[in-house]
This record gives sequence, C-alpha cells and structure tokens, in this order.
Amino acid sequence: MGRPAAEPEHEACAQASPVTIVVCSSCRLRSEPEADPRPGSLLARATASAAEEASDLVEVRQVACLGNCKRGLSAVMMRDGCWSYVFGELDVSNAPDLIAGAELFARSTDGFMPFRARPESLKRGLIARVPTFDSLKEIP
Repeated sequence: MGRPAAEPEHEACAQASPVTIVVCSSCRLRSEPEADPRPGSLLARATASAAEEASDLVEVRQVACLGNCKRGLSAVMMRDGCWSYVFGELDVSNAPDLIAGAELFARSTDGFMPFRARPESLKRGLIARVPTFDSLKEIP
C-alpha cells in the first residue's frame, strides 16, 4: 500500500489544511439490522465528540448513506484539492481512529494520508482512495 513520495498534486495540499470526516449515519450491522439508533449514527456522534478534543483542522459531518452497506459502518475523509479516502468495516470504538487519521491527513504536505502511521482500523478498512479531477489523465 506504499507509494513513493511525491510533490502535491494541488497547491492546497502543500501545507496543513482542514479535513472533513463524513460519517454514514444510516449504516447498520448485519447482526443487528433493526438497531435503533443505528450504529452509523452512534459512530457519527462519537466521532463528533472525539473531534472536540482535536485541532481546528478536523470537522465532522454526517450523510444519510454512502452506499457501502456490505462493508459495515463507513466514513469518508475529504480535504480540499487532495485525494479523498473511503473507509468501511468500522465500529463505534473507531471514532478516535478517524480523528487520528484526519489529523495525519490534515498535516500531510503531499495530500495523502501516510499509510504506516494510520491506526490499524484505517489500514484494514480502506475501501478506496478517490482522486481529484486534476489528478485524472487522458487515455492514450
């Protein structure tokens, strides 16, 4: 999962900048499909609570559905001008991991979240890394 060090693809990524964590509030567990409140909503609240102790570089929002239902509780980390990250297989206890990962991502000077420094749940739970439009290349 490593990647060579690179220059940032966008000027905004060259210095610390805010990261928004978007938690899917409608996620549920297969083992408890009728749970109320839904575990995704509990993860959103726990992450927002954990963010109160974090730097001003981390913001937490929620969305009704990320469409990652087969991979459990899910969240996205977004940073202006940088690649975004989609995580799944999370649980409520991973709220501090989301904050730790967002702090790493916010302070990254190349626009990527360092893999080795991530909490384990963000290593094994990575679903996708989504490029910016500026990163896309024409097909020859």
